[in-house]
Amino acid sequence: MLIEINTTSQSPIYEQLRDQIVLGMAAGQLTPGEKLPSVRRLGVDIGINYHTVNKAYTMLCEEGYIVLDTRKRAAVSPMMKCTGDFQARLSQKLLLIAAEAICHGISKEEFTKTCSKYYQKAMEGQTNGH
Repeated sequence: MLIEINTTSQSPIYEQLRDQIVLGMAAGQLTPGEKLPSVRRLGVDIGINYHTVNKAYTMLCEEGYIVLDTRKRAAVSPMMKCTGDFQARLSQKLLLIAAEAICHGISKEEFTKTCSKYYQKAMEGQTNGH
């Protein structure tokens, strides 16, 4: 899986890294049980501080996407179930995105169509374009 960091983005690097790992999981580029590089190795490989990688890995672990062993080796978690906590976070994010869409004059039909399009893209691993 290729990880690309946009240093000009307003999104923090650890969030970009977290998001790309989740996208890789959704697209099947990272499979359950697959080992991820150590925080130091990944930091060197993509040219970022290992503390930044550690922050992303910690976030992913807390959210249940990866598991960490005592040596901070990370592995992709088995396919996750939809918990009440996840459903609540998803609902909160979707509510805000829907509100922003309404503010920009996007119809319910166009919003739903766009959501379906990007759901499919996430499954196929297509993260570029609109």
